[in-house]
Amino acid sequence: MALFDLPLDELRGYRSASVEPGDFDDFWAVTLGRARAHDLDARFERVTTGLATVETYDVTFAGFDGQPVKGWFVLPAGTDGPVPAVVEFLGYGGGRGLAHSHLLWASAGFAHFVMDTRGQGSGWAPGDTADPVGSAPSFPGFMTRGVEDPETYYYRRVYTDAVRAVEAARSHPRVDAERTAVTGISQGGGITIAVSGLVGDLAAVAPDVPFLCDFPRATTVTDRTPYRELGNYLKTHRGRTERVRETLAYFDGVHFAARATAPALFSTALEDLTCPPSTVFAAFNAHAHEDKAIEVYDFNDHEGGGVFQQAAQLRWLPERLRTR
Repeated sequence: MALFDLPLDELRGYRSASVEPGDFDDFWAVTLGRARAHDLDARFERVTTGLATVETYDVTFAGFDGQPVKGWFVLPAGTDGPVPAVVEFLGYGGGRGLAHSHLLWASAGFAHFVMDTRGQGSGWAPGDTADPVGSAPSFPGFMTRGVEDPETYYYRRVYTDAVRAVEAARSHPRVDAERTAVTGISQGGGITIAVSGLVGDLAAVAPDVPFLCDFPRATTVTDRTPYRELGNYLKTHRGRTERVRETLAYFDGVHFAARATAPALFSTALEDLTCPPSTVFAAFNAHAHEDKAIEVYDFNDHEGGGVFQQAAQLRWLPERLRTR
């Protein structure tokens, strides 16, 4: 795939045309307030994995509307005092997988909390969290579930789960709550950006080739799913474009990034048709903290930097978590 988006020098100055709803902050304050009316009830149950270098726990906590959300919590073996934590959100369609699957951040000396994504977990890794909330007719996938009203939209529940996942990770006695970072790839990167704007005291955020950013451009510049799910929905439900755009504005990473208070390391790939680089730069350029950087992978598609980006995160993140 040749380069298809804006030239790099234009990307560095690109700004989204997404219009922020006037009640954006109130909407999210009410949403999170309702979730916090339920006891977090974070439970950590030790599991046997056969691994000697980490301790792994099966986690259940109360997410949106008090509904149970699963996760894994992984600690470096033998740690006593509180350690910094990395909370990770997952890519589109995947679940938390098996207990032995998550080793990187614990191997680097951090507590690692992996949130299962409600209703997902059958695309590339198994999941264990149901989404008990129904919705109006939608196009196959998750992008259009309840998309004609921000109150019913699927990602209202997911973003709320993610904020509660940070709270659950911080509730563990072996986590240093003041040194907590969030990260994720693709959908996980988009959730990371949302959390960066909803949790005001994070130590760092690291969204990797993030999804769920700059919906007005994303839905018109690429034909690749998942963004294409929105176009397919509107192809059938003619005349509802403006209503859908108004809903999506409450979930656009650009508006969360503008509220971020933590250092950030982004990444993008210039041949990425799934999460086009202009949509990533839209969120990066909006990110409010002055300590921010973006890794650019010139000839990569949605695989982005892969292990090279992991190496960049392993250089960057410890400095923010160990010197706070």
